Amino acid sequence: MLQAIPSSTRNAGIWSAALATFFSIFYDVAQIAEWLGLMGSGGGADNPSTPFGLFVLLTPSLLLGSSFLVMMASLHQATLHDRKIWSQAALAFATVYTVLISINYYVQLTWVGPRLAAGRVAGMEAFLFTPFDSFLYAVDILGYSFMSLSTLFAAFTLKGSGLARAARIFLIANGLLIPFIALQMYVHWLIWIAALWAVTFPGSTWCLALLFKRARVDGSAVNTAAA
Repeated sequence: MLQAIPSSTRNAGIWSAALATFFSIFYDVAQIAEWLGLMGSGGGADNPSTPFGLFVLLTPSLLLGSSFLVMMASLHQATLHDRKIWSQAALAFATVYTVLISINYYVQLTWVGPRLAAGRVAGMEAFLFTPFDSFLYAVDILGYSFMSLSTLFAAFTLKGSGLARAARIFLIANGLLIPFIALQMYVHWLIWIAALWAVTFPGSTWCLALLFKRARVDGSAVNTAAA
């Protein structure tokens, strides 16, 4: 379980984990709709998104990056001293993930998407977000590979049974998706195994939100154990 923590760490952990859960589920629903062809792309995993699809898919994905990073920072602060190497590694990989996907999605939402909608794509072919066949898609799956590494290391910060055990299982399961995420550029059908992220990731973040909610609050002004 988590150690006694300041109320600010507890609140940041609860809200960031809850928001990460919300944004991931929002994305899951949107991605299913995209694969079913409900947003104009033609359906399936191989077709690039329409400008509308990019907006619906990438807005929650962009917000997910920041909420996930704050969640991992909160977890690092709440982790017992003898396990902080794992939380520090988780936070480091979460930072790499957030930087990669934030640049990618911000570019798509503010530059690529509007030009696609206006039909002005000449000269920007290298920045199109084409599944399995574009520079920025490769950046995207690299980012999510680092996210999986982050959750894998985060699993080792938790001990105990019950909710802590459930969180560990979800975090490890999400971490074990790394090869199926990272190798999609070579073997496209791996995306269907990687799609288990839709269960493992929100499962892990919701368990962490509940763990933060149940954490004891350290009322002292300085929490030296978490330094």
